[in-house]
Amino acid sequence: MSWSPAELSIAEVRSGLSRLVNRVHVTGEITYVRDRGQRLAAIVPADVAEAFERAEDALDVAAGREALARIAAGEVPLPLIDETWVTSSTAPGADSASATA
Repeated sequence: MSWSPAELSIAEVRSGLSRLVNRVHVTGEITYVRDRGQRLAAIVPADVAEAFERAEDALDVAAGREALARIAAGEVPLPLIDETWVTSSTAPGADSASATA
């Protein structure tokens, strides 16, 4: 027999949120929230979310170190922004009067 996570509708979650949060905390189970049969969100134990955040942070640090190593090796880094967009008249804050001038 395989384990499958709980799935509840938004209405079910709304009517029993405090009980659900307590159950997730005590059992460590993941509960998916669905609407019209589609999973929209998940309620997970805090330690699971924290572990995910730590893993994501570690990946970001590794990617940053890799980028710094490539730059140190002489590779030209990619720009953080698209210069054509920054100078474009459609950029946020661009004065529409100057765009037509």
